Amino acid sequence: MTRRPNQAAVAAVAAEHLGPILYALEVCAVSMEETGRMEDAAYYRRVAGLLADAGGRAEDA
Repeated sequence: MTRRPNQAAVAAVAAEHLGPILYALEVCAVSMEETGRMEDAAYYRRVAGLLADAGGRAEDA
């Protein structure tokens, strides 16, 4: 049986460390671009965008 992540705990950690997580994702994206891995860079930027958007929403949204 596969355990599902505790969504509340994941959300709390992500919210607490959102800035550094977004920075790390951008560092990954830049590194991917430098090696010609444009699709991978775009993926990391999409994930960062989703997190940034979610971080800017009210809790009851």
